[in-house]
Amino acid sequence: MSKRKISRQQRWRIEKIQAERSERATRRQSQIDEAISEGALGHEQHGLIVSHFGQQVEVEGDQGQRQRCHVRSQIGDLVTGDAVVWRAGNPTGAVEARLERRSLLSRPDNHGKLKPVAANIDNILIVIAPRPQAHANLIDRYLVAAEAIGISPVLVLNKHDLIDDDNRETLQDMLARYRRIGYPIIEASTKTRDGLVGLKALLNNKISVFVGQSGVGKSSLVNILLPGSDLRVGELSEGTQKGRHTTTTARLFHFPEGGSLIDSPGIREFALWNLSREEIEQGFIEFRPFTSTCRFRDCRHEAEPGCALLAAVADGQVEEQRLISYRQIVQSLTG
Repeated sequence: MSKRKISRQQRWRIEKIQAERSERATRRQSQIDEAISEGALGHEQHGLIVSHFGQQVEVEGDQGQRQRCHVRSQIGDLVTGDAVVWRAGNPTGAVEARLERRSLLSRPDNHGKLKPVAANIDNILIVIAPRPQAHANLIDRYLVAAEAIGISPVLVLNKHDLIDDDNRETLQDMLARYRRIGYPIIEASTKTRDGLVGLKALLNNKISVFVGQSGVGKSSLVNILLPGSDLRVGELSEGTQKGRHTTTTARLFHFPEGGSLIDSPGIREFALWNLSREEIEQGFIEFRPFTSTCRFRDCRHEAEPGCALLAAVADGQVEEQRLISYRQIVQSLTG
């Protein structure tokens, strides 16, 4: 199909809009550079990004002091959890450099662009609840994302006290499937306090991030695990039984005994279009012993002869529901 031709006027308008955007970005950066140069800055020191506020970030220094800082233009995007070199100032400091990241968790934004969420994390805690209803395909997307960047995933069934006759069988079947694969699962409740001791032990001396749909109680867990954090907690919508967003930016909190926790904005979907089909396949860890022995190297595990994964599903060695979920995710890449 040939490209649609545009008129001279349309081309002029596009170029004008791009020039205006570039001018605004240059002007904004000049204002930042001017603000930095006007302040008396201290010596360089290591720090940690603990939150993000528009054009500024909040940095925590080696001694626990915190200050909002401007960011030098050459650094690029910073996210909660980034280790940086910064200089204190009055009233605003400056971030001079970002250190190398061990890991980076990203998610698609409302415009389809990949947006970094948190850096240098060790654990990703996938929080689900009886309400809003937990969907296996969304859980699988989180698991694939965690496997792709080498972060240890843990499933947390929160609001355990809301399990009833209507959802018990579905939840138990779903969790049993992940237990058989080998993923750790913690059942917890901020109302009854069940499971919180085990959850806290898992977080000790690690940098962890909570992810999951809005309304599953991530902020409530943070408030219980870290008294004094006082995050806003939202109720479920009565009409849709979906959560309302209460966390608007990722924030990092420290445990007194060691370790840190990042509370991230809730999302209802988690696209994986930045990954290839092969990377998604590797994210289904129980597939690995079989996909390597398929007759064809580029096997898509649909109806190919000699497909070891299809044989494993037929023998009950791999859950059919997981294969269906894999196919749905792969289909979404081209959907």
